[in-house]
Amino acid sequence: MAFLTHLECAKCGKTYDPNLIHNLCECGGPLLVRYDLKAAAAAVSPARLAGRPANLWRYREVLPVQNEANIVTLGEGMTPLLPLPRLGSAMGLPGLLLKDEGVNPTGTFKARGAATGISRAKELGIRAVAMPTNGNAGGAWASYGARAGIEVTLVMPVDAPAMSVLEATAVGARAYMVRGQITDAGAIVAKSAKAHGWFEAATLKEPYRIEGKKTMGYEIAEQMGWTLPDVILYPTGGGVGIIGIYKAILEMREMGWLPDSVKMPRLVAVQAEGCQPIVKAFNEGKDVSEKWENAETVAQGIRVPKALGDFLVLQAVRATGGTCVAVPDADTLWGLEQISRLEGAFICPEGASLVGAARNLLRDGWLQPDEKVLLLNTGAGIKYPDILRPELPVLEIGAAI
Repeated sequence: MAFLTHLECAKCGKTYDPNLIHNLCECGGPLLVRYDLKAAAAAVSPARLAGRPANLWRYREVLPVQNEANIVTLGEGMTPLLPLPRLGSAMGLPGLLLKDEGVNPTGTFKARGAATGISRAKELGIRAVAMPTNGNAGGAWASYGARAGIEVTLVMPVDAPAMSVLEATAVGARAYMVRGQITDAGAIVAKSAKAHGWFEAATLKEPYRIEGKKTMGYEIAEQMGWTLPDVILYPTGGGVGIIGIYKAILEMREMGWLPDSVKMPRLVAVQAEGCQPIVKAFNEGKDVSEKWENAETVAQGIRVPKALGDFLVLQAVRATGGTCVAVPDADTLWGLEQISRLEGAFICPEGASLVGAARNLLRDGWLQPDEKVLLLNTGAGIKYPDILRPELPVLEIGAAI
């Protein structure tokens, strides 16, 4: 597993020793993990993956943990890739697919980043981490931290989903609430981490979370027989998932795991109408976004007013011929109802925003009916018990229906 070579700044290109503890580059840019991909390709091929355990560590040659003894796992990864025939037929997209991350440990795709981030922290001798969170990432990092014996401190908005708060505290995280948004929580963490000697594990302020997230890209390719869909829609807050999937595809191409005939999928960053800084930057032709004021949406996981990796999201979208779109909350709730009732898939509101986005893109002619369109759902709907509030009739004992 010694294929990790260095860390590289995504902005200025400066390189760093991966065996030392790093947050950001001295220029302020996020650090990306690089590997000897020629050596990795010589060590393993797609055909040799078949007999490996069905989790994200099956791609260990392109993951950052160098000693298997340091892997911290709860069985994350290799989530189902499901056709959506009834929803696709109703929408006019018969090739509609769902990658369902809600079946991961902790109920969201955040388990992937927590697995690689905590594993690498353990390998580097880090004993305490701190991070801001809208909820799900905190629950995941707290759970994996507990399994590794690493102390986790969280700061989250007061309106973070109650299930995520319960999850994080149940597994022993030290948690605080802030009357503000994730950017406000991030400022508190940055100041407090320095004071207490905690490792700051905020989104893209450490290099290893993205490595877990990128395995979604590897899995999609493997599950589709080493091909790729025409389009991938992704709910975008911090944007690590879409950055990671793009990174994975580039790595697979360099290793020869994808035939030359396989085209790059068009990547679509989906944001909420009430918090769309990356969409605004995309439409204005800018390379970075501005902070979105008074951000508000039912899909709290994508309520990120300013993402550190916004420029990487924009690069990935533009390089693949993709786009960025904003979805009103009404379309998100419509999408949640449609996919739940037509497919039995009770997904998170962030994932449901993709259903509304796909409908709108098809209506506008950006999507074509014959394309394979993949929706990447990032979590389980049961983690959001307050999103839908059904009013059910109450029967008296002995009554008939």
